[in-house]
Amino acid sequence: MRSALAFLTALGALAGAALVGAAPAGAVQSTTAIAPGVTYRQYDIQGAKGPTHAHVVTVDLRNGHVHLGLLYPGAVAARAPVSQLADAQGAVAGVNGDFFNITETQHPGVEATGSTDGPAITHGHVLKAAVPDGQRFGPALPPGTSTRDVLGVGADRRARLDGMTLTGAIRTPAGRLPLGGLNQFALPQGSIGAFTSDWGSVSRVRPTCGTDTDRGAPCSTDTYEVTVRGNRVVATSDAPGAGAIAKGTTVLVGREAGAQKLRKLSKGERVKVTHGLVAAHSKIPYSFALGGYPVLKGGKPLAGLDNATAAVRTAVGVADGGKRVFLFALDGAPEYRKGLTIAEVAAAMRSLGSVDAFSLDGGGSTTLVARAPGASAVTVRNHPSGDAERPVPNGVGVFSGS
Repeated sequence: MRSALAFLTALGALAGAALVGAAPAGAVQSTTAIAPGVTYRQYDIQGAKGPTHAHVVTVDLRNGHVHLGLLYPGAVAARAPVSQLADAQGAVAGVNGDFFNITETQHPGVEATGSTDGPAITHGHVLKAAVPDGQRFGPALPPGTSTRDVLGVGADRRARLDGMTLTGAIRTPAGRLPLGGLNQFALPQGSIGAFTSDWGSVSRVRPTCGTDTDRGAPCSTDTYEVTVRGNRVVATSDAPGAGAIAKGTTVLVGREAGAQKLRKLSKGERVKVTHGLVAAHSKIPYSFALGGYPVLKGGKPLAGLDNATAAVRTAVGVADGGKRVFLFALDGAPEYRKGLTIAEVAAAMRSLGSVDAFSLDGGGSTTLVARAPGASAVTVRNHPSGDAERPVPNGVGVFSGS
């Protein structure tokens, strides 16, 4: 994955190259088998704002040769086009994933991290936790949802919606300190966050900017960083740094009260950091998970879904007790660009047969890829609304094989 990150970064400027061969918008097409247990189709939808066009990959997880996994470029704070992520990891299909830290216009001079709002798990390994709700990028959340909401697949091979909360601690000679974040682009006020080799090389300044209720608030002026290796403090700094973090090393970043606590640590002191994610509902470990927000639960749309703002959208539906999954993406070609409202997306997912459905990042990020029968690489099946693929931090991949 590390070599894949370098490869994908080098190819980032070629975003959109995989659009050659994309299915034409408005084309009438029957269901096509992509792999055993995986099919693709496209169809028209009449939305309140005008016509749109949907692309759907259906995945039958009852087929033992098919599984879902996280597409990502080898680091939390990194991005690449969905087609390149899919080909680098050998996926036969996929869609873009969670909303992410795409810009920092409100914090001049601060590097945007490209990191996602919500939690992420790959191959059972926890990559990151959720940012505070007030720091998230994306449209307003429906009532009762949060950045901790996830779509995932458990070790039982069933897809489900859940919520995931960070758990962990920083054990020091003076006592236990609470852990407020893990590889996040935003930390709660007064907290301490942990950054590992999964983060990448992007600057760690952004996690100390904004407040729990205002993403655009100024960056904190009271910060401190401590580097821990082999359960010992090996370095300290008055400001968050940048650069790759070696495996086995954890960088602790504190803001306000968290910074004051970290200043009490000295080089050579023993410090042990533990972290994980606790699921709100399932007792079954997750093999993969990513963030977004639910729009359909138990066959019913969530209360308060927006039915005024239409846009190009990406969503995932779950049916048959988690054994059937729909990857859904709207076309961004000019004639279809008005898209659907979130309420209309929920209705569309229910019409496919979904009992639960989950909204992912939309607009210029919406991308659905799938291999043609017999092909060794994916093609982009929808037309991204920016006329080229947008590099994204993660996605849902469909994998076929033993």
